[in-house]
Formats: sequence, C-alpha cells, structure tokens
Amino acid sequence: MKEVLYVDRFEQADALFKPQRVDVLRRLAEPRSCTEVGAELQQSPQRVYYHVKKLVDAGLVEQVSERRVRGIVEGIYQASAQSYWLSPKLVGTIGQRRIRDELSVGFLLNLVEEVQNDLADLRLGTRELATLGVSGELRVPPGGRQAFLDDLRSTLQDLFARHGGSEGEAIKLAVACYPKEESTNE
Repeated sequence: MKEVLYVDRFEQADALFKPQRVDVLRRLAEPRSCTEVGAELQQSPQRVYYHVKKLVDAGLVEQVSERRVRGIVEGIYQASAQSYWLSPKLVGTIGQRRIRDELSVGFLLNLVEEVQNDLADLRLGTRELATLGVSGELRVPPGGRQAFLDDLRSTLQDLFARHGGSEGEAIKLAVACYPKEESTNE
C-alpha cells in the first residue's frame, strides 16, 4: 500500500466522489472481501462489488488475493494508498490569481500547489527520501508582525547564503506563514 495516491485524472476523482465508495474505500484499509465489507455496511456483496469494481478501474483499490468460498472464487481487495490527494490541476486556477507580493494569499496558494506537485512527483520514485517537515505556532505581539517577518527573512537569507552553493544535493525549502484563527472551545 502506498502512503499517498495523487488523484490527477478526472476518472479517478469521479470514481472517488461518491459517499458510498468512500465508505467502501475506508473499510479496505486492510485486505477484505466484498462480503466482509457488505456485512459492515449492511449492503449486499454485489452492491459493494459494483463500487469496488469502479474503484479498481480507477486505480484506487487493488485486488491483492483471492480465495475459494463454497466453490466460488472471492476477491480480496485493499485500498491502493493510505491517503488520497486531489491534484489542483484537476480544475486548475480559474482566471488569474491576484498575487500582489510574497505576503499575499495568492502567492501562498501557488507555493502550496507547487509543493503538492513536487511531493506527488517524489512518490513516483522507488527509494525512500529523507525529508523534514516542521510545523509550529508562534505568538507575535500586537504590532510585531513586521519585526517577525524581517527576522524570518534574515534567518532564511543566512541559511541560503551558507548552503546555496552550486554543487551537492538540491533541496527545496518552502516556508508558509499565515495567520491562524483562534479555536473557540466552548
């Protein structure tokens, strides 16, 4: 089972976007038959098989084995991946995105789409790649946003200056910074 399957064809998206198929797909995290899935969903094995067949045809589910039950060959299926990502290219950007500068939401959306596409390309590789993901939440005092952004820019420029040579392994660094809405736990 792959870690991520990048859904970049309309046929895949069409097969995936049926609530009943998503229910079936979730139950195929482990290898199972249509009979087993049908029992959980309180549906007939034939109805489940209809959805499984559509998911198999789209490459979202795989038949991993088969077994004989009362003289009938029963397929065992499993989801192709643990996670399914939709490519922004399925629809694409409608019109021109307004990108005023690197502090605009449009710039950040382009960056996120670029990173998502890069990660999708990495999934095609055969070897495990060392990656690093860092996420955290900072508190910037009122009126301190510009000072924070200046510090961040300076730190990154220093990092690029120290490691920005023309030789060696190429590593992409993408930094996203955006305001976080406060959650209200009532």
